[in-house]
Amino acid sequence: MDNLFAGIPERLDDELFESIIENEAVTVERIVSRGQRSPASGWYDQARDEWVVVLKGRAVLAFERGEEMTLAPGDHVLIPAHVRHRVAWTDPDGPTVWLAIHY
Repeated sequence: MDNLFAGIPERLDDELFESIIENEAVTVERIVSRGQRSPASGWYDQARDEWVVVLKGRAVLAFERGEEMTLAPGDHVLIPAHVRHRVAWTDPDGPTVWLAIHY
């Protein structure tokens, strides 16, 4: 992948996760959403810290402790390891393109 905005499918049944760089210390991935969200009954509980930025589109992250965060292009957040969270909403009218770094 040479361009983070290239090859975005017009339709997605599920979020698209594509690894850009991956080794034992770090994973960099592009995530594309089109209205997808995490299951209401589940939370991400990751073993590593995650820094995520929305490059295009809009999304809402929800945290188990009750907070919600609306993200627009350029907005970013550091989610420490084991902070339970989920994607509550992504824009159904166009792609939301994320860049996530797990370390």
